[in-house]
Amino acid sequence: MLEIQDLSAAYGNIVALKGVSLSVPQGQIVALIGANGAGKTTTLRSITGLLPRAAGGISFEGASLVGRSAADIVARGISLVPEGRRIFSNLTVLENLKMGAFVHWTRERLAQDLEEVLALFPALKGRERQKGGTLSGGEQQMLAIARALMARPKLLLLDEPSMGLAPRLVEVVFDILQGIRHRGTTILLVEQNARLALALADEGYVMETGRIVLHGAARELREDDAVRRAYLGGHVRPT
Repeated sequence: MLEIQDLSAAYGNIVALKGVSLSVPQGQIVALIGANGAGKTTTLRSITGLLPRAAGGISFEGASLVGRSAADIVARGISLVPEGRRIFSNLTVLENLKMGAFVHWTRERLAQDLEEVLALFPALKGRERQKGGTLSGGEQQMLAIARALMARPKLLLLDEPSMGLAPRLVEVVFDILQGIRHRGTTILLVEQNARLALALADEGYVMETGRIVLHGAARELREDDAVRRAYLGGHVRPT
């Protein structure tokens, strides 16, 4: 579904991505893990057109995304849940959700999509008139995901959805992500909590200093000594 080939990107003179290649098959959850500053968020920004690439290719469903605007990429079926949620704090829950539907807004589709996302996120139901900034951190994360789903994405990109959440709420959010996948939405998950990410994902990529250094089935990465030592807090098996 999504193919990235030899992608390079930079912030001014600072090269953030150095020949990144990865693929996200349709219907799967793919995790991209790595330390802070590895280039994970930059990869998502490049996919969504928020950061121009310096070199390489990005294609979605066989069509190149290179040079396309962020709005066009959303309209083609890719939505981003950004790091830190970035909801509109002064807007109501309903207004935030409507912002997510701008690419295909009609009264009929809006009503249908609202019903579906509120069923998926019952914590938001009945609170449509409440200002987004008054929600708890977990509720704001749910609102950010719900807003992205209002665009009817085929591919959902998530940047650190567990950040700042209590463990109980992290479990709730990850259960919701599993439900989203079961509804047919493909997911690319950037997550610093590698243990959770690899438990949820089908495949995983490990990124270090702008490069992909490991790729494989998520269950295999969970057993990889280097991954366990660096990201899972486990012990290396004796040799």
